[in-house]
Amino acid sequence: MPTIVLNGEPRPTSEGQSVADLLRELGLDARQVAVERNRDVVPRAEHGQTVLADGDQLEVVTFVGGG
Repeated sequence: MPTIVLNGEPRPTSEGQSVADLLRELGLDARQVAVERNRDVVPRAEHGQTVLADGDQLEVVTFVGGG
């Protein structure tokens, strides 16, 4: 089973899982997060086509509004 590192924590993932799949699994709205994979930002339009690989390092940051 492939394993990624998500925000510094190891996490098993399924073969062929995309960034979009991961965000859904985490219950996150793709419009409210930024995703970095191996130090490169993954544009929102590419979340569905970006397949996770064993050893990928991901950082997911949630936007917080304020005023």
